Amino acid sequence: MPLPKTRFLLAFSAAQALVLPVAAQAQSDTVLPAVSVSAPRIAADDAEAPTFGSFGQIPLQQTPASITVITRQQMQDQAIRQTTDLTRFDASVNDAYNAIGYAEQFSIRGFTLDNAASYRKDSLEIAADAAIPLENKERIEILKGLAGLQAGIATPGGILNYVTKRPTNETLWSVTLEARERGTLYGALDLGGRSDDKRFGYRINAAAEKLRSYVRGADGERQFVSGAFDWRLTPQALLQLDFDYQHKSQLSAPGFQLINGTDLPTGISARTMLNNQPWSRPVETDSTNLGLRFEYQITPDWTTVVAVNRHGFRRDDFAAFPFGCAASGLFPGFCANGDYDVYDYQSENERKSLLASQAIVQGRFATGALQHELAAGVSTLRRRDDFGDCVYGTLDCLGSAANGTSNIFSPVVVPASTITTGPIRLRRSGREHSLFVRDVIALSPQFKLHAGVRHTRIERDQYDATGTLNSAHERGYTLPNLALVFNPQASWTMYGSYAQGLEHGGIAPLLTTNANVALDPSKSYQLELGTKTSLGNGWQMSAALFRIRKPLEYTDAGFTYVRNGNAEHQGIEWSLQGQATRNLMLGASIAALHTRQQNTGTATLDGKRVTNVPNLKSVVYADYALAAVPGLMLNGSWHYAGSKAFNPDNSVTVPGYHLFNLGARYATRVGGTATTLRFGIDNVTDKFYWRDVTQALGGYLFPGAPRTFKLSAQFDF
Repeated sequence: MPLPKTRFLLAFSAAQALVLPVAAQAQSDTVLPAVSVSAPRIAADDAEAPTFGSFGQIPLQQTPASITVITRQQMQDQAIRQTTDLTRFDASVNDAYNAIGYAEQFSIRGFTLDNAASYRKDSLEIAADAAIPLENKERIEILKGLAGLQAGIATPGGILNYVTKRPTNETLWSVTLEARERGTLYGALDLGGRSDDKRFGYRINAAAEKLRSYVRGADGERQFVSGAFDWRLTPQALLQLDFDYQHKSQLSAPGFQLINGTDLPTGISARTMLNNQPWSRPVETDSTNLGLRFEYQITPDWTTVVAVNRHGFRRDDFAAFPFGCAASGLFPGFCANGDYDVYDYQSENERKSLLASQAIVQGRFATGALQHELAAGVSTLRRRDDFGDCVYGTLDCLGSAANGTSNIFSPVVVPASTITTGPIRLRRSGREHSLFVRDVIALSPQFKLHAGVRHTRIERDQYDATGTLNSAHERGYTLPNLALVFNPQASWTMYGSYAQGLEHGGIAPLLTTNANVALDPSKSYQLELGTKTSLGNGWQMSAALFRIRKPLEYTDAGFTYVRNGNAEHQGIEWSLQGQATRNLMLGASIAALHTRQQNTGTATLDGKRVTNVPNLKSVVYADYALAAVPGLMLNGSWHYAGSKAFNPDNSVTVPGYHLFNLGARYATRVGGTATTLRFGIDNVTDKFYWRDVTQALGGYLFPGAPRTFKLSAQFDF
C-alpha cells in the first residue's frame, strides 16, 4: 500500500524528533579531532567538498543531497578491488545484472544506473561497459537521487564519480600484494612525488591480476597502468594531465533462469558455471582515458576550471549462453529436470568513444545584504557506438536457434556455431550541450537558498545494420533544482529539495520486436528532506527521506520494449558512525524502500513491487583496536538484504539473506619498511543466497559468493 503524504512527513518528523535533542547538545564552535578508522565511514570529512561540478566549493556537510564518499584508505583497508564491493558498505547501492566477467552494473535507490551516462571520471562521462579500475582512484563519490543539475543526463538513482589520484607532495613508494581463495593473485604499485621546486608532480599506478573466480572456470587476467601529472605554471595556474589503460580477459558467468519458468532453482552451488563449453571464449575488453584539466585562480574569491576527457572502449563479447527450454516450450525458463538450451553468443569488435568537456567558473560576491556563492558553466559530450549485428545460436540474434541442450547438474557438450558477427558500423551517435548555473544565497546566518538550473540539448541518431539512418531525436530539456538549507548550528544541516532529472531511454533487449532500438529520453522528479549532523566525539549522522517518480520501461506481452506508466520509489536512508570508545569504531547504514509500478493499465503490473529492489537493506560494521597488541585492528560486519520481486507481476519472490564478514589488520615494520598485513573472511557462514536478479534477456538470477578468504600485504617505502 503506497505511503500517504501525511504519513510520509510524519515518519520524517518523528525521526527528526529522536535526533534533534542529541544534536542540540553538540557545541557549534567545537573543533572535532581527526578520527582514523579502518571501516568505511558513510561520509567523508566535513571539510572536503564533493567534486561534482555544480556543487562548487560547498563542504559535504552543507550540500542539500545524500552523498557517500569512499576514500582510498577505506578501499585499502577493506580490500575493495572493484566497484562491486561498494554494495557491502552503502545500503542504498545494489547489484543490477552484475554478472562476473562482464560489465559491473548497479542500482541506487532501486533505479538501475545507465552504463552510458551514470558513471563519471572527475565529473566527466565515461562508459562503464567494463569494470572500472580503482588503482588510480583517490575516492569514489556516490550521489544518491536525481542529478539533473550536477550531471544533466543520468538515471534517477544517481551517479558514481571516480576521482583520480593526483601527485603527492612527499615521495610515495607503495606496493600491495594479495592472494584470494582459488588462486586469485594481485599486485599493485603506487608511485608519487614532486620535483625539487614543487612545480611538477607525478603519480604512477600499475597493477596485474590473475583472476580465479569462485565460479568454477570463470577465470581470466587483468593489466592496468596509469599516470597523472601536475604542472604549476604560475602561482595561480595549474595544468593537469592524466591517462590510463586497462585490458581484461575473463570468461563470463551467466545466471540461472526459473525452473519450469515458475520456481527458483534449488540444490545448486554458487560455484556452478553454465558457460562451460569447450568452445567458450573469454570476454575481452580494452578501455582508455586521456584527461586534461586547467585551473586558474582569477582572484582570491573566483576560480575557473576547464576540463576534457577522451574515453575509449572496445569489447569482444562471447558466451555459451543458457536460455530457455525448447522441449517444454519455455522461453524463458529451464526445464523441470535442469536442462537448458545453449546458444553460441558472439559480438566482436564493439567500440564506444566519448569526448566530454566542461568549463566552469565559481566564486563569491554580495548584493546588498545577501551573500552569493555562484557556479556557472557549460558542458559538452560527443558519443559514438560502433557494433555489428551479433550472432546468437546458429542464426543471427533475432532469429536464433539453440546449439544444443545442457544441464545445470550434469553439463553436456554441445557443438559450436560457425557464423560470425555482422559488419561493424556506426549504429548510434549522440551530441549533448548543456548550460548550467547554481547560486547559493545566504538569506540569514541560518538559512541558505540553493537555486540552480541546467538546460541540456540532446541530438541522437540511430542506424540499422546497413548504415541507414532509421531514427533521430533532437530536443532541449530544462532541469530546475531548488533547495532550502537550515543550519541551526554549524555542525547541523537540514534541507528540503525539489529536482528534475533526465535519462536516456532504455535500449530494447535482444529477442524483443524492437531489439537494439533506444527509446527517447524522459524526465523524472524528486522531493527530498534530509539532515546531516556532527554529534561530537567523532560521531556523524545523516538521514534522507525521498520520493522519486519516473516513466516505467518494460517488455510487454507482445515482446516489445515499451515506456508505459511510471515507477515510484519512496524511501528513507539513514547512517551513523563514530567512536564508541577509544578503541572501538561503530557504524551503520540503512535504506528502506517502498517501490510500485503504476498506471500501466495492466492489472498484473499496477501496484506491484519494482523488481530486484529489497524493501530493507542494512549494514552494521565495527573496528576494534586491540590494546594488548599495538598495531592490531579487528573488524567485522553484518549485512542484511530483504526479499526482492523477481518478475514484474511479483509471482516469484527471492528471499532475503544475512551475511557476516570478519577481518584483521596489523601495522608493523619489516626490515625498516612500514608494512600493513590484512586478512579477511567474507560470508563466514558460507551462506547460499541470490544476490542479484534481473528481468534482462528474459530474467536471470545470480548467486552470491560463498565463503572467501583473502590475505594482503602493503609495503610503504
